[in-house]
Amino acid sequence: MIKVSGLTRVYGTFKAVDDVEFEIGKGEIVGLLGHNGAGKTTIMKMLTGYLEPSSGTIEIDGLNLATARKEVQRRIGYLPENCPVYPEMSVIDYLDYGAALHGIPQSERRDRVIAAIRRTELAQKAADPILTLSRGYRQRVGVAQAILHQPAILILDEPTNGLDPTQIHHMRDLIRSLAEHATIILSTHILQEVEATCDRALIIRKGRKVVDAALSDLRDARRLQVRVDLTPERAQASFAKLEGVSAVEPIAPENTATAPSRFTYMLTLQSGIDSDRVAATVAEHTLSAGGQLFALHAERRDLETIFGELSGTNGDSTHA
Repeated sequence: MIKVSGLTRVYGTFKAVDDVEFEIGKGEIVGLLGHNGAGKTTIMKMLTGYLEPSSGTIEIDGLNLATARKEVQRRIGYLPENCPVYPEMSVIDYLDYGAALHGIPQSERRDRVIAAIRRTELAQKAADPILTLSRGYRQRVGVAQAILHQPAILILDEPTNGLDPTQIHHMRDLIRSLAEHATIILSTHILQEVEATCDRALIIRKGRKVVDAALSDLRDARRLQVRVDLTPERAQASFAKLEGVSAVEPIAPENTATAPSRFTYMLTLQSGIDSDRVAATVAEHTLSAGGQLFALHAERRDLETIFGELSGTNGDSTHA
């Protein structure tokens, strides 16, 4: 559905986007993650044809964006970060105007506008001037205009920015429902939004792609923490030889006056290994080695932890 190769955008001597490539299949919801200024918005502007790449290619639905811009743009619905609307217009008039701009025939416009209003739950506000709407309702209007022409691809830049908790939950539900008929790219720096709605994450740091993986793979625990009374020498002999264990890292021992010395180890697992099976084997070998097992669990990782590991903790440049 989407294929990006060598995508680069240069401003003077600064590379806002640096040799990015990825592919996105039909029906995927992909989170485009990065600190403010990492290059997310620049990438999306290039995907929509609003901004030309300095180099690289973008193919959407088999069409090259550089040579078939109009055809590609007809397949895309876009919600910019600062949702541009005409505040003096009513919701329904704005959407009717948007439908005309999308090239929807007059005979179909009424049904398309009604369908977009229904999907975004704007019926009670349809006749109201946009300037009277809250930030949450303006975001809904932005989404409504993006789906009027029933696009195959939706690109949403910070769709929950400024929304209250109730509005955020509604937006999440709306995005999931839209994914039944469209491929969605969701750009945000709010990690919870990606975890709540996306199947996959693309993490951008300083204009470069640093990770591209399914969320289930990113969350997959590749380390086990075990607390036993085995000394480091005995633990190494017992755990390092186990199938699926690639490293054994000791953590400071616990010594108390009322209990024997306890040692905590972090076991790094090989890629693709079933952590539950390795955990069962670790327990078995601890007991067979004459040791006591006090605790054993998989390391818990959320997207915030992963993001910190992969993209660093410092902000990037000021370009978006």
